Amino acid sequence: MENMLSKDILERFLRYAVIDTMSNESLASERHPSTDIQWDLLHLIESELAGFGIKDIVEDENGVVVAHIPSNLDHVVPTIGFMAHVDTADDVMGNGVKPRVIESYAGGDIKLNDEFSILAEENKELANYVGEKLIVTDGTTLLGSDDKAGVAEIMAVANILCSDPTIKHGEIELIFTSDEETGAGMDHFPYDKIRCEYCYTIDGGKRYEIEAECFNAATVKVHFSGVSYHLGAARGRLVNALTMASFFVNALPQAESPEATDGRYGYYCAQTINGNATEIDLTLYLRDFELPVLDRRIDALKDLAKATEALYPNGKVTVNAKHIYYNMIFAAKEKPFAMEALYKAGERLGMKLDEQLIRGGTDGARMANERKIPCPNIFTGGHNLHSRFEWAALPAMTDSALLVLELVKIGAEA
Repeated sequence: MENMLSKDILERFLRYAVIDTMSNESLASERHPSTDIQWDLLHLIESELAGFGIKDIVEDENGVVVAHIPSNLDHVVPTIGFMAHVDTADDVMGNGVKPRVIESYAGGDIKLNDEFSILAEENKELANYVGEKLIVTDGTTLLGSDDKAGVAEIMAVANILCSDPTIKHGEIELIFTSDEETGAGMDHFPYDKIRCEYCYTIDGGKRYEIEAECFNAATVKVHFSGVSYHLGAARGRLVNALTMASFFVNALPQAESPEATDGRYGYYCAQTINGNATEIDLTLYLRDFELPVLDRRIDALKDLAKATEALYPNGKVTVNAKHIYYNMIFAAKEKPFAMEALYKAGERLGMKLDEQLIRGGTDGARMANERKIPCPNIFTGGHNLHSRFEWAALPAMTDSALLVLELVKIGAEA
């Protein structure tokens, strides 16, 4: 079965990867999903699920597909959910993906094109896959294993469950979302259409890594209003919004930036800036594993806004902060059976699972905090996510699907 599963995952991933699904953060507050192209993959998923024989499929207007595989048990067990997102990021181009399969990795660097290569020295994990199948890009786009690898793995498991009635399982809920990369995918999530008591996002990376804890996150919008005057008569009158914004950004502690932190250390990140000398809009991302520390960061920005106004009389600075998601560890601790089942599945399969922190968030974090549904994250086998140097290892993708399948079996024993 493992060989068939591996073949199915590869075929599905290659099919999904070439479908353009890049989301657009600038439109995420106006449209759901933010880009119509995400529907192309959502519609394909719905069609393939129906082809498996699944009848209970709901396509929500906001870009979510929910399907249920009915239980084949003679007793009731809790419904288990598996979730993945269809959109790709825009850190580098996420459309026009041209995946390439390396049938048997020979070791060493992987040349993507004349300009870019994946360097073995910077990708130590490659050494574990000599002789194995890898999937890479042509160096012009990301690959999209975040999260089309997760989509392919869930779909391959669903295919097995629907074709092999000897595998005993309770009700299985399959959830496919859009706009995860913009942070808006759960803003209009149809909670009334789901029934799972615990869920897993298949949205991680390195083989055997799992996560039950993520950042608390806030997005802060800062608006700078200057005073416009003709530059020839500006002395004592002009207040340059660009200068104000530059001071504000430069005052952020460099030691608390994404490029200077790891582990449990949070950060300030100036993400986008738009405008002119009169009006500037600045967006910042704040992250921390401890909610009180995140809130102190928000307060620090408000104090910095006051200091900026004091330095630039007649200039105005407004700060609007919004919590985006919270650390999902609280739901995991309140309902520990999700993590207990995950470790049990790994033990049965001989997989030494490695629990790590997510220095980011998942749709599962929103679900955990908004509905108290524990939602740990499982590896997909992707590496260097959101970059042109992205690569995925088929053996790891297969192991992810095997872990999902084992969770289904454990769920039937409840």
